[in-house]
Amino acid sequence: MRTGMMLAVADRMDQAGFIGMELMSSSHIKKCVRELHEDPWERIRLVAGRIRQTPLRVIIGGRNGFELTPESIQRVFLERMSANGVRQGRISDEWNDPAGWRKTLRIATAAGLEPILNIIYSVSPKHTDAYFAERARQAATLPVVRLCFKDPGGLLTPDRTRVLVPLIMENIGEIPLEFHTHCTTGLGPLCALEAIKQGVRIINTALPPLANGSSNPSLFNVAANARSLGYETTVDEEVLRPVSDYFTQTARREGLPIGAPVEYDYNQYLHQVPGGMISNLRHQLARVGLGNHMEGALEEVVRVREELGYPIMVTPLSQFVGSQAAINIIVGERYKEVTDQVILYALGRWGREGSESMDVNIKDRILACPRARELAAWEPPEPTIQELRAKYGGPGLSDEELLLRYFLTQEEIDTMRAAGNPREYPFDAGSVTRLVGGFARRANYAQIQVRSEGIALNLSRGTSES
Repeated sequence: MRTGMMLAVADRMDQAGFIGMELMSSSHIKKCVRELHEDPWERIRLVAGRIRQTPLRVIIGGRNGFELTPESIQRVFLERMSANGVRQGRISDEWNDPAGWRKTLRIATAAGLEPILNIIYSVSPKHTDAYFAERARQAATLPVVRLCFKDPGGLLTPDRTRVLVPLIMENIGEIPLEFHTHCTTGLGPLCALEAIKQGVRIINTALPPLANGSSNPSLFNVAANARSLGYETTVDEEVLRPVSDYFTQTARREGLPIGAPVEYDYNQYLHQVPGGMISNLRHQLARVGLGNHMEGALEEVVRVREELGYPIMVTPLSQFVGSQAAINIIVGERYKEVTDQVILYALGRWGREGSESMDVNIKDRILACPRARELAAWEPPEPTIQELRAKYGGPGLSDEELLLRYFLTQEEIDTMRAAGNPREYPFDAGSVTRLVGGFARRANYAQIQVRSEGIALNLSRGTSES
């Protein structure tokens, strides 16, 4: 989504009564610059200038992406988020590790962000009721504004929601709980309703056409069903319906995908590969002429995940599992070639839990390779911000420019700057476009004329031949 698309409806979104809106993560920095040629810092400032009542959120991963990011970079990144108008941080640790939670909480709170902590759901032999009860108790000891039971893979079922939501609420006391699920298996809207029945009062949703598919449930669907069950909602849907129309029109005009409900897919519970990653896996196989091996690759994902100790299939762990599975299929011999990330995983650099819970034979095989001996002697660098500033441009370099240069190449930054200001997208959900669409759906007129200042339209209903 481009900045101009956001600005066109920001005022209306701010009037709707949300308690929070997610705006940015570290991965969006690269997306803005590389693919949209837009300045991410300007995006935050412009959106925050129009959304003043509703807290904007930044998504914070425990290790901040696919590489082991220095703490100094993470600290400055969150400081700039806060300085530009972001007020809340949604914090995850890919292992639900209390030590990881505490570290990220410390950095986010010092940056001035209100922390909301995720307890991430997963399906495996070790992700039991007792596991979630224990992690909920540990999360409740931390200084957070709210907790969130988060199901990024859309793996929850109504039955599991019915069991786990009361269990978590019982173990977190008076701390408010949000509920966040996706529609990947088609069950997201049902799980949201079940969470409401079990006492959750804050549901994460998305506006169509950005809802459904592998996204969150539709706000309109969840709200309508909640009212049918006798509950009241506090978000003003009438303010948002023109926004949804606008997004739909914009998506069609720009050739962007429109979210739609999906059919139930039990296979998702077996491999648990996120939707965006499946397309990447298919692309990897097609590039080497193995496009017809997708089913076997997903079966290999299941085996690799088990051998790596059942990591939660979220960024970056899901990518580690998927990439290694693809390599095993492409090479034709399991673990003959191993990615650096999986080697570092076996060494415990991506969390002690992963290293300790791996299949012992697979771990020994990985750590016996020459590259593993090299990486075992490597320590992730922890440069100070002064050292990084000296490396990327000298003492006069701003924090925002430093972060751009750390994450991107100078050529990418120059291309972004050459593109100029963000393109404007006028809000036209109540304009002639919508009017004509409404008339076109009415069957009781053969001809309609629309005249206004500077415009004249003649609509005639013809036969199928004409």
